[in-house]
Amino acid sequence: MSDALKHECGIALVRLLKPLEYYKEKYGSAFYGIQKMYLLMEKQHNRGQDGAGFASIKLDVKPGQRYISRVRSNQQQPIQDVFAQINGRISEEMAAHPEYANDVQLQKDQLPYIGELLLGHVRYGTFGKNSIESVHPFLRQNNWMHRNLIVAGNFNLTNVKQLFDSLVELGQHPKELADTVTVMEKIGHFLDDEVSDLYQDCKNEGYSKQEASPIISERLNIARILKRASKQWDGGYAMAGLIGHGDAFVFRDPAGIRPAYYYQDDEVAVVASERPVIQTVFNVAFEDVQELDPGHAIIIKKSGKVSVEEIIPALPKKACSFERIYFSRGSDAEIYEERKNLGKLVLPDVLKAIDNDTDNTVFSYIPNTAETSFYGMVEAAQDFLNDRKNNHILENRHTLTEETLKDLLSVKIRTEKIAIKDAKLRTFITEDSSRDDLVAHVYDVTYGVIKPTDNLVIIDDSIVRGTTLKMSIIKMMDRLNPKRIVVVSSAPQIRYPDCYGIDMAKLEGLVAFQATLALLKERGLAHIVDDVYKKCKAQENLPDSEVVNHVTEFYAPFTDQEISDKIAEILTTKDINAEVKIIFQTVDNLHVACPKNLGDWYFTGDYPTPGGNRVVNRAFINFYEGNDARAY
Repeated sequence: MSDALKHECGIALVRLLKPLEYYKEKYGSAFYGIQKMYLLMEKQHNRGQDGAGFASIKLDVKPGQRYISRVRSNQQQPIQDVFAQINGRISEEMAAHPEYANDVQLQKDQLPYIGELLLGHVRYGTFGKNSIESVHPFLRQNNWMHRNLIVAGNFNLTNVKQLFDSLVELGQHPKELADTVTVMEKIGHFLDDEVSDLYQDCKNEGYSKQEASPIISERLNIARILKRASKQWDGGYAMAGLIGHGDAFVFRDPAGIRPAYYYQDDEVAVVASERPVIQTVFNVAFEDVQELDPGHAIIIKKSGKVSVEEIIPALPKKACSFERIYFSRGSDAEIYEERKNLGKLVLPDVLKAIDNDTDNTVFSYIPNTAETSFYGMVEAAQDFLNDRKNNHILENRHTLTEETLKDLLSVKIRTEKIAIKDAKLRTFITEDSSRDDLVAHVYDVTYGVIKPTDNLVIIDDSIVRGTTLKMSIIKMMDRLNPKRIVVVSSAPQIRYPDCYGIDMAKLEGLVAFQATLALLKERGLAHIVDDVYKKCKAQENLPDSEVVNHVTEFYAPFTDQEISDKIAEILTTKDINAEVKIIFQTVDNLHVACPKNLGDWYFTGDYPTPGGNRVVNRAFINFYEGNDARAY
């Protein structure tokens, strides 16, 4: 994705199912869990580079001993910083106490961060500040072991204000209007409630307060707590939590919007946001890693018992298709094939744009994450070329000579590495005037491979705002002097904001919205903008369940092709000499390529939760009224 776009987060949970001595004997270190957590987080660094956090819980510690450790960072390389802090503390203690070296019990008793239960998080800040206070995991502390709660998640909720108000109604005083805080306090409230009920049961059964504590831990019903806490949640989430005495859970939203995968053997139970991360870190097969079903939670009791339980009845599965197009690492076997198919399926439109002239066309890709789709597009182009060769041979089999046949078979699809990213200028340029000039030089180009008679086809993962295309990529490609530049998006046109984790909150920032608005004005249809605004405004006070997405009417007068052509016009500045065409994937082909991830609301406006319709209407109201604000 050539546009700068922040998105989802990554989670990792590890529960060691054997005593720490087991890992020392088998793997040479009682720090086995920490080492695995580092790898799980590092292998998911693509999911978040604004912050990282780690928390651990030691099981069965004596009163007075610290059993919860947490470290967080919002430094430039937060994962490395987190584990540098962990390593520094452990190394310091080990150097001061040589007797710890071969005594695992002493290590557990005296060293921070070593424990049987570990939780990691990598964060992109799509909402709120990137202060250290915003970095997961969050900790809710209490002197009762089973009332301590640690929460980290990959999620965005659309109804934070409603959840906040419900906490106030319960008599709480939340410190912040943010989804992480409200979620943690919701879970925490019902955790407290459950503990109180269980304590009363123990009291009625004649147990003392001290005797009741382990019984409460054993009887604590995590599934019931999650059911009660999540009753009003609207959004996409994979929510992970640790409870002080040693229970743990990861809970996935009922539409399966956010991803979660798990693996278990007799040594470990592990959950992460991506399947290949678990495969790599624990060296297990694809089929050994299971996807957590929507609306279900994997619950790991302190005893080590692992179960998967339904918390909320599943909705039609609408797993985020952007996970497959771009966000998740392409090393997953299914995702790799799906991305290749995205490239293959868009080729017919590419051939139409180049008049089937593959002889005078160079294929390439930008950025590197589009490479897999590029392979698929080129494979399909090679199949097209082979069919053309076969037909020519069959039609001219009686007149072909050895020389002409050799010439024919030597024709190949031309592929080149055209663009090379040179610097991450976006990370520190904020002033628009100076930023535009520098963005134009983010990429270097390969000279000498394009002729003035050539088409240049460049495939990208998706086109969101189009800023980098307009200010950098198209200008850069035009310097190579091609006849025609064809920019291909392996994703459909992004028309609607996302409210479940991706940083696409404002309609006016989307180039498809800008193009459609321009078409409405050009064709005397500007009244549609007013009509859509009035309909959105009329629904402001309706319950979410009654709200309809009226922004679809904004796009209704035009075909996909008309909007694509207008996008090409918008992104082509006056100094560009080549003809520029923009091609987008169709939604139908997206579903063919990614059949398990049918969440397409940013393309179609078909939101999987009621809150999504409220958010898109609010985004349109903000645009119309000139409010520079997020819609959720």
